[in-house]
Order: sequence, then C-alpha cells, then structure tokens
Amino acid sequence: MIFLETFWNSQWQYNQEKDMKQIEVVAAIIRKGDKIFATQRGYGEWKDWWEFPGGKMEAGETPEEALKREISEELSTEISVDEFLYTVDYDYPQFHLTMHCYLCSLMTDSLHLNEHEAAKWLSKDELDSVKWLPADLEVVQTIKTRIR
Repeated sequence: MIFLETFWNSQWQYNQEKDMKQIEVVAAIIRKGDKIFATQRGYGEWKDWWEFPGGKMEAGETPEEALKREISEELSTEISVDEFLYTVDYDYPQFHLTMHCYLCSLMTDSLHLNEHEAAKWLSKDELDSVKWLPADLEVVQTIKTRIR
C-alpha cells in the first residue's frame, strides 16, 4: 500500500511538472560602482515587488541579444553584457521559470522607466531593503556571496 501511494504521488508530481507552463527569461544585474540596479513592478499579480530588469527571450535570440533588447525596451538605454552570473530555476504556482542572469553595465547614464513604477541603486548591504520576487531573491543571495 505504501509503495502504491508513493508511486502515485511521484507520478502526480511528475505529471504536474510536465504539464506546467515553462517560461525562459533573462535578467540584467546592472552594476554602477558598488551599486546594483533594482526595479519595482508596476503591474500584474506581483505589482510593487522588486526585480532585476529583463524579460522573455524571443525565438532565435541568444540570451545576450534578448537582454540588450529587453533593457532597451524597458529602460530606453544600452547595456554591455559583461559576464554570466547564475541561472535560477523556480516554480511559481502557475509556471516554471528559468531565468538566466548576467552582470551588466550601462553604456550611457540615461535611464527611463517605461514599464516599472520605481527603481533604486542598491549597495550590497541594502539589497534586503526591498521586497524581491521569489526567483530574484535567489539571485540576491548569489550576488551577496559572489560579488565583491
């Protein structure tokens, strides 16, 4: 009986994971000196939560190309994609998110918030001062240990 229950539970979990919507995105960890750029969502279920800017990859795009396009659309600026940092795999209730995170720097000093309601430059010690989206919180932990 225990075997059948364990088997059924594992099959149910497998089917749930298999049927769950998969979303692949890129995120820019934009650095300026010792500060990291964070943006606050202005829409949707996660309105007012904080995230690293970025978005979905389009068919045929490399992660770096998608990141440059997304940042241009969201912030009206150009970035240099400097180095891969980390990939987050996170299960939200409605979907599975794979987020490829890159350390980036600004090519110009001008930024305009086209999609977000607020933004902040945060020092490493200030990263816990905002309410991060769950997947982005994993990146924050990585930043704290890997970036000096």
